Amino acid sequence: MDILSNLKYASGSRKNRKRVGRGEGSGHGGQSTRGMNGQKSRSGSKHKAWFEGGQMPLQRRVPKFGFTNIFKVEYQLINLNALQRLADEKKIGKTVLNPSELKKLGLISTLRKPVKVLGKGELKAKVQLEVNSFSKSAQEKIEAVGGKITKL
Repeated sequence: MDILSNLKYASGSRKNRKRVGRGEGSGHGGQSTRGMNGQKSRSGSKHKAWFEGGQMPLQRRVPKFGFTNIFKVEYQLINLNALQRLADEKKIGKTVLNPSELKKLGLISTLRKPVKVLGKGELKAKVQLEVNSFSKSAQEKIEAVGGKITKL
């Protein structure tokens, strides 16, 4: 029979937390585990993770070089062997493969970037594609098997 004085919490239901700022008897008295002095011992102290205490920061010490073209168009690339693999698995049939269909099939990740078809691999299936761009070799291989490419 449980008497109120014998009740205990179930094991694992309570966490042992540091009780800071509760005086010397807590075992964390004095500076409440913050150390002696300095910025981080004060209340309200915070600084950015990359702040180096006034030392010249890493992102300013490292030399800068090169050029990034902000107008560069980044294409999502699809090779012909990926299309052939889907045709072998009977996932693409007579439908027109536009970017939304290609996303459903998992060949591209987003509809925001343009799609380009490259000519790597062999294609035996007849496919109809509506994409933003394609290589010459991809166009030749697709048209050789009776497929069709439409540029968006």
